[in-house]
Amino acid sequence: MIIDLRSDTVTKPTKGMLEAMWAAEVGDDVLGEDPSVQALETRLAAMFGMEAGMFCPSGTMSNQIAIKLHAGQHKEVVCHKDSHIYLYEGGGIMANAMASVRLLDGKYGKLSAGTVEEAIQPEDVHAPMTTLVSLENTMNKGGGSVYTLGEVKAIQQVCQAHQLKLHLDGARIFNGLAATGEKAEDWGNVFDTISVCLSKGLGCPVGSVLLGDKAMIHHARRIRKSMGGGMRQVGFMAAAGIYALEHHVGRLEEDHRRAKTVAEILSAQAHTAEVFPVPTNIVIVRLAGISPKEMLAKLDEKGIRAVQFGKDMIRFVTHLDVTDDHLEAMQKRLK
Repeated sequence: MIIDLRSDTVTKPTKGMLEAMWAAEVGDDVLGEDPSVQALETRLAAMFGMEAGMFCPSGTMSNQIAIKLHAGQHKEVVCHKDSHIYLYEGGGIMANAMASVRLLDGKYGKLSAGTVEEAIQPEDVHAPMTTLVSLENTMNKGGGSVYTLGEVKAIQQVCQAHQLKLHLDGARIFNGLAATGEKAEDWGNVFDTISVCLSKGLGCPVGSVLLGDKAMIHHARRIRKSMGGGMRQVGFMAAAGIYALEHHVGRLEEDHRRAKTVAEILSAQAHTAEVFPVPTNIVIVRLAGISPKEMLAKLDEKGIRAVQFGKDMIRFVTHLDVTDDHLEAMQKRLK
Protein backbone atom coordinates (compact mmCIF):
# COMPACT_ATOMS: atom_id res chain seq x y z
CA MET A 1 0.00 0.00 0.00
CA ILE A 2 1.46 3.35 -1.09
CA ILE A 3 0.61 6.23 1.24
CA ASP A 4 0.75 9.24 -1.07
CA LEU A 5 0.83 12.46 0.92
CA ARG A 6 2.68 14.61 -1.62
CA SER A 7 -0.33 16.79 -2.39
CA ASP A 8 -4.11 16.89 -2.54
CA THR A 9 -3.69 17.13 -6.33
CA VAL A 10 -2.85 13.41 -6.64
CA THR A 11 -6.45 12.23 -6.18
CA LYS A 12 -8.33 10.21 -8.77
CA PRO A 13 -11.99 10.98 -9.63
CA THR A 14 -14.43 8.95 -7.56
CA LYS A 15 -16.92 6.60 -9.20
CA GLY A 16 -19.70 9.13 -8.68
CA MET A 17 -17.63 11.93 -10.18
CA LEU A 18 -16.77 9.85 -13.24
CA GLU A 19 -20.44 9.03 -13.77
CA ALA A 20 -21.30 12.73 -13.55
CA MET A 21 -18.60 13.54 -16.10
CA TRP A 22 -19.82 10.89 -18.56
CA ALA A 23 -23.38 12.19 -18.25
CA ALA A 24 -22.46 15.86 -18.75
CA GLU A 25 -24.21 17.94 -21.38
CA VAL A 26 -21.53 19.83 -23.31
CA GLY A 27 -21.02 22.45 -25.99
CA ASP A 28 -18.32 24.81 -27.24
CA ASP A 29 -17.35 26.92 -24.24
CA VAL A 30 -15.33 29.44 -26.27
CA LEU A 31 -18.57 30.20 -28.08
CA GLY A 32 -20.38 30.36 -24.75
CA GLU A 33 -22.39 27.23 -25.49
CA ASP A 34 -21.36 24.72 -22.84
CA PRO A 35 -24.27 24.40 -20.38
CA SER A 36 -22.25 22.45 -17.80
CA VAL A 37 -19.56 25.13 -17.68
CA GLN A 38 -22.21 27.82 -17.37
CA ALA A 39 -23.89 25.90 -14.54
CA LEU A 40 -20.60 25.57 -12.63
CA GLU A 41 -19.69 29.24 -13.10
CA THR A 42 -23.15 30.40 -12.04
CA ARG A 43 -23.25 28.09 -9.03
CA LEU A 44 -19.86 29.15 -7.66
CA ALA A 45 -20.56 32.84 -8.26
CA ALA A 46 -23.83 32.51 -6.35
CA MET A 47 -22.13 30.66 -3.48
CA PHE A 48 -19.70 33.55 -3.01
CA GLY A 49 -22.27 36.26 -3.71
CA MET A 50 -20.40 37.46 -6.78
CA GLU A 51 -21.77 38.36 -10.19
CA ALA A 52 -19.93 36.04 -12.55
CA GLY A 53 -17.35 33.29 -12.96
CA MET A 54 -15.00 31.91 -15.59
CA PHE A 55 -13.70 28.34 -15.78
CA CYS A 56 -9.93 28.02 -16.25
CA PRO A 57 -7.62 25.02 -16.75
CA SER A 58 -5.66 25.77 -13.55
CA GLY A 59 -5.41 27.92 -10.46
CA THR A 60 -2.22 29.38 -11.85
CA MET A 61 -4.06 30.67 -14.89
CA SER A 62 -6.97 32.09 -12.90
CA ASN A 63 -4.55 33.86 -10.54
CA GLN A 64 -2.48 35.24 -13.39
CA ILE A 65 -5.55 36.50 -15.23
CA ALA A 66 -6.66 38.30 -12.07
CA ILE A 67 -3.25 39.91 -11.64
CA LYS A 68 -3.28 41.06 -15.26
CA LEU A 69 -6.75 42.52 -14.69
CA HIS A 70 -5.61 44.56 -11.70
CA ALA A 71 -1.95 45.33 -12.36
CA GLY A 72 0.44 45.92 -15.24
CA GLN A 73 3.46 47.92 -16.37
CA HIS A 74 4.65 50.47 -13.80
CA LYS A 75 2.30 48.93 -11.24
CA GLU A 76 2.94 46.74 -8.23
CA VAL A 77 1.40 43.67 -6.59
CA VAL A 78 1.63 43.35 -2.80
CA CYS A 79 1.77 39.76 -1.50
CA HIS A 80 3.47 37.55 1.08
CA LYS A 81 7.00 36.46 0.20
CA ASP A 82 5.85 32.82 0.31
CA SER A 83 2.80 33.32 -1.90
CA HIS A 84 2.02 30.75 -4.57
CA ILE A 85 1.56 33.54 -7.12
CA TYR A 86 5.19 34.55 -6.58
CA LEU A 87 7.00 31.26 -5.89
CA TYR A 88 5.15 28.66 -7.93
CA GLU A 89 3.62 30.26 -11.00
CA GLY A 90 6.64 30.36 -13.29
CA GLY A 91 7.37 34.07 -12.93
CA GLY A 92 3.94 34.77 -14.35
CA ILE A 93 3.53 38.16 -12.66
CA MET A 94 6.43 39.47 -14.73
CA ALA A 95 5.75 37.44 -17.86
CA ASN A 96 2.00 38.10 -18.08
CA ALA A 97 1.28 41.38 -16.29
CA MET A 98 4.80 42.89 -16.46
CA ALA A 99 4.18 44.17 -12.94
CA SER A 100 6.51 44.75 -10.03
CA VAL A 101 6.09 42.79 -6.78
CA ARG A 102 6.35 43.97 -3.17
CA LEU A 103 7.07 40.94 -0.98
CA LEU A 104 6.01 41.10 2.66
CA ASP A 105 6.61 38.88 5.67
CA GLY A 106 4.15 37.50 8.18
CA LYS A 107 3.90 34.50 10.49
CA TYR A 108 2.75 31.31 8.77
CA GLY A 109 2.35 33.15 5.48
CA LYS A 110 -0.31 35.61 6.58
CA LEU A 111 -0.35 39.39 6.15
CA SER A 112 -1.85 41.96 8.50
CA ALA A 113 -3.65 45.17 7.61
CA GLY A 114 -0.85 47.21 9.17
CA THR A 115 1.85 45.45 7.18
CA VAL A 116 -0.08 45.97 3.97
CA GLU A 117 -0.64 49.67 4.63
CA GLU A 118 3.05 50.24 5.33
CA ALA A 119 3.95 48.64 1.99
CA ILE A 120 1.83 50.89 -0.21
CA GLN A 121 4.04 52.96 -2.46
CA PRO A 122 3.90 56.75 -2.19
CA GLU A 123 2.87 58.83 -5.16
CA ASP A 124 6.35 59.19 -6.61
CA VAL A 125 7.67 58.87 -10.15
CA HIS A 126 10.53 56.76 -8.81
CA ALA A 127 8.23 54.01 -7.52
CA PRO A 128 5.73 51.69 -9.19
CA MET A 129 2.09 52.35 -8.36
CA THR A 130 0.60 49.92 -5.87
CA THR A 131 -2.67 48.70 -7.38
CA LEU A 132 -3.25 45.18 -6.07
CA VAL A 133 -3.03 43.18 -2.85
CA SER A 134 -3.17 39.38 -3.18
CA LEU A 135 -3.83 37.01 -0.28
CA GLU A 136 -3.78 33.21 -0.19
CA ASN A 137 -6.22 31.08 1.80
CA THR A 138 -5.36 28.59 3.00
CA MET A 139 -1.67 29.48 2.96
CA ASN A 140 0.31 26.59 1.48
CA LYS A 141 3.77 27.58 2.76
CA GLY A 142 2.25 28.47 6.12
CA GLY A 143 1.19 24.88 6.74
CA GLY A 144 -2.39 25.41 5.62
CA SER A 145 -2.81 28.46 7.86
CA VAL A 146 -6.18 30.17 7.71
CA TYR A 147 -7.25 33.80 7.52
CA THR A 148 -10.37 34.73 9.44
CA LEU A 149 -13.03 36.95 7.95
CA GLY A 150 -12.13 39.68 10.41
CA GLU A 151 -8.50 39.65 9.29
CA VAL A 152 -9.33 39.98 5.60
CA LYS A 153 -11.95 42.66 6.26
CA ALA A 154 -9.27 44.76 7.96
CA ILE A 155 -7.08 44.41 4.87
CA GLN A 156 -10.06 45.24 2.66
CA GLN A 157 -10.51 48.52 4.55
CA VAL A 158 -6.89 49.44 3.82
CA CYS A 159 -7.37 48.60 0.14
CA GLN A 160 -10.54 50.66 -0.11
CA ALA A 161 -8.89 53.63 1.61
CA HIS A 162 -6.08 53.57 -0.96
CA GLN A 163 -8.20 52.53 -3.97
CA LEU A 164 -6.45 49.16 -4.35
CA LYS A 165 -7.93 45.93 -5.71
CA LEU A 166 -7.95 42.84 -3.50
CA HIS A 167 -7.54 39.33 -4.96
CA LEU A 168 -7.79 35.98 -3.21
CA ASP A 169 -5.85 32.93 -4.31
CA GLY A 170 -8.45 30.55 -2.94
CA ALA A 171 -6.63 27.38 -3.91
CA ARG A 172 -7.94 25.78 -0.72
CA ILE A 173 -10.64 28.28 0.21
CA PHE A 174 -13.13 25.53 1.10
CA ASN A 175 -10.60 24.06 3.54
CA GLY A 176 -10.40 27.48 5.14
CA LEU A 177 -14.17 27.80 5.36
CA ALA A 178 -14.43 24.30 6.84
CA ALA A 179 -11.92 25.29 9.52
CA THR A 180 -13.62 28.55 10.52
CA GLY A 181 -17.27 27.77 9.79
CA GLU A 182 -17.58 31.06 7.91
CA LYS A 183 -19.81 31.57 4.87
CA ALA A 184 -18.49 31.73 1.32
CA GLU A 185 -20.79 34.67 0.55
CA ASP A 186 -19.20 36.77 3.30
CA TRP A 187 -15.80 36.22 1.70
CA GLY A 188 -17.13 37.16 -1.71
CA ASN A 189 -18.15 40.53 -0.27
CA VAL A 190 -14.52 41.27 0.66
CA PHE A 191 -12.60 40.55 -2.55
CA ASP A 192 -12.69 42.00 -6.04
CA THR A 193 -11.69 38.64 -7.53
CA ILE A 194 -11.38 35.12 -6.12
CA SER A 195 -9.74 32.08 -7.69
CA VAL A 196 -11.43 28.88 -6.50
CA CYS A 197 -9.47 25.70 -7.19
CA LEU A 198 -11.36 22.46 -7.86
CA SER A 199 -8.41 20.09 -8.28
CA LYS A 200 -7.09 20.11 -4.70
CA GLY A 201 -9.24 19.24 -1.70
CA LEU A 202 -12.36 18.93 -3.85
CA GLY A 203 -10.78 16.08 -5.81
CA CYS A 204 -11.44 17.16 -9.40
CA PRO A 205 -9.01 16.15 -12.16
CA VAL A 206 -8.53 19.73 -13.35
CA GLY A 207 -9.84 23.26 -13.15
CA SER A 208 -10.35 26.51 -11.26
CA VAL A 209 -12.97 29.22 -11.49
CA LEU A 210 -12.20 32.93 -11.36
CA LEU A 211 -14.98 34.97 -9.73
CA GLY A 212 -15.63 38.70 -10.00
CA ASP A 213 -18.12 41.23 -11.27
CA LYS A 214 -19.54 40.95 -14.79
CA ALA A 215 -17.24 43.60 -16.29
CA MET A 216 -14.11 42.00 -14.85
CA ILE A 217 -15.05 38.52 -16.02
CA HIS A 218 -15.91 39.84 -19.49
CA HIS A 219 -12.39 41.31 -19.70
CA ALA A 220 -10.93 38.17 -18.14
CA ARG A 221 -12.26 36.06 -21.02
CA ARG A 222 -10.12 38.05 -23.44
CA ILE A 223 -7.06 37.49 -21.29
CA ARG A 224 -7.84 33.78 -20.94
CA LYS A 225 -8.11 33.47 -24.71
CA SER A 226 -4.74 35.16 -25.23
CA MET A 227 -3.17 32.73 -22.75
CA GLY A 228 -4.54 29.74 -24.63
CA GLY A 229 -7.03 28.95 -21.89
CA GLY A 230 -10.14 28.87 -24.04
CA MET A 231 -11.43 25.29 -24.12
CA ARG A 232 -14.15 23.67 -26.19
CA GLN A 233 -16.31 20.82 -24.79
CA VAL A 234 -14.91 21.27 -21.31
CA GLY A 235 -18.26 20.62 -19.67
CA PHE A 236 -17.03 17.12 -18.86
CA MET A 237 -14.56 18.74 -16.45
CA ALA A 238 -17.08 21.30 -15.23
CA ALA A 239 -19.41 18.43 -14.31
CA ALA A 240 -16.70 17.10 -12.02
CA GLY A 241 -16.65 20.49 -10.31
CA ILE A 242 -20.41 20.51 -9.82
CA TYR A 243 -20.25 17.01 -8.37
CA ALA A 244 -17.45 18.05 -6.02
CA LEU A 245 -19.42 21.04 -4.73
CA GLU A 246 -22.33 18.72 -3.97
CA HIS A 247 -20.40 15.81 -2.44
CA HIS A 248 -16.85 16.75 -1.41
CA VAL A 249 -17.07 20.05 0.45
CA GLY A 250 -18.69 18.58 3.53
CA ARG A 251 -16.02 15.91 3.93
CA LEU A 252 -13.02 18.28 4.12
CA GLU A 253 -13.08 18.13 7.92
CA GLU A 254 -12.09 14.46 7.60
CA ASP A 255 -8.90 15.54 5.83
CA HIS A 256 -8.21 18.04 8.61
CA ARG A 257 -8.66 15.37 11.28
CA ARG A 258 -6.36 13.00 9.46
CA ALA A 259 -3.75 15.72 9.00
CA LYS A 260 -3.62 16.17 12.77
CA THR A 261 -3.02 12.42 13.09
CA VAL A 262 -0.18 12.65 10.55
CA ALA A 263 1.30 15.49 12.63
CA GLU A 264 1.12 13.38 15.79
CA ILE A 265 2.89 10.49 14.07
CA LEU A 266 5.62 12.73 12.69
CA SER A 267 6.17 14.67 15.91
CA ALA A 268 7.38 11.44 17.51
CA GLN A 269 10.09 10.85 14.89
CA ALA A 270 13.75 11.26 15.83
CA HIS A 271 14.59 13.78 13.10
CA THR A 272 11.57 16.03 13.65
CA ALA A 273 12.62 19.40 15.05
CA GLU A 274 9.28 21.15 14.57
CA VAL A 275 5.81 20.52 13.24
CA PHE A 276 3.90 23.61 12.10
CA PRO A 277 0.39 24.08 13.54
CA VAL A 278 -2.13 22.03 11.55
CA PRO A 279 -5.43 23.91 11.15
CA THR A 280 -6.37 22.23 7.85
CA ASN A 281 -4.94 19.46 5.65
CA ILE A 282 -1.26 20.44 5.32
CA VAL A 283 1.52 19.23 7.62
CA ILE A 284 4.96 20.86 7.42
CA VAL A 285 7.85 19.28 9.31
CA ARG A 286 11.17 20.97 9.99
CA LEU A 287 14.00 18.42 10.13
CA ALA A 288 17.14 18.18 12.22
CA GLY A 289 20.17 15.95 11.62
CA ILE A 290 19.02 14.80 8.19
CA SER A 291 18.43 16.45 4.82
CA PRO A 292 14.99 16.49 3.19
CA LYS A 293 16.39 14.36 0.35
CA GLU A 294 17.60 11.71 2.78
CA MET A 295 14.36 11.75 4.76
CA LEU A 296 12.22 11.46 1.65
CA ALA A 297 14.31 8.48 0.52
CA LYS A 298 13.77 6.78 3.90
CA LEU A 299 10.05 7.44 3.72
CA ASP A 300 9.87 6.18 0.14
CA GLU A 301 11.43 2.89 1.23
CA LYS A 302 8.47 2.51 3.60
CA GLY A 303 5.93 3.37 0.89
CA ILE A 304 5.26 6.88 2.23
CA ARG A 305 5.47 9.83 -0.15
CA ALA A 306 5.94 13.50 0.70
CA VAL A 307 7.73 16.48 -0.88
CA GLN A 308 10.60 18.77 0.03
CA PHE A 309 9.34 22.18 1.11
CA GLY A 310 12.43 24.22 1.84
CA LYS A 311 16.06 23.62 2.73
CA ASP A 312 15.15 21.74 5.94
CA MET A 313 11.44 21.02 5.58
CA ILE A 314 9.12 18.43 4.07
CA ARG A 315 5.37 18.61 3.47
CA PHE A 316 2.55 16.10 3.82
CA VAL A 317 -1.03 16.72 2.59
CA THR A 318 -4.12 14.67 3.35
CA HIS A 319 -6.91 14.27 0.79
CA LEU A 320 -9.94 12.17 -0.11
CA ASP A 321 -7.81 9.19 -1.20
CA VAL A 322 -6.16 8.99 2.24
CA THR A 323 -8.06 6.81 4.71
CA ASP A 324 -7.69 5.86 8.38
CA ASP A 325 -6.22 2.56 7.19
CA HIS A 326 -3.41 4.49 5.47
CA LEU A 327 -2.65 6.33 8.69
CA GLU A 328 -2.62 3.12 10.74
CA ALA A 329 -0.15 1.67 8.25
CA MET A 330 1.95 4.84 8.38
CA GLN A 331 2.18 4.67 12.16
CA LYS A 332 3.29 1.03 12.06
CA ARG A 333 5.90 1.66 9.39
CA LEU A 334 7.44 4.58 11.29
CA LYS A 335 7.75 2.86 14.67
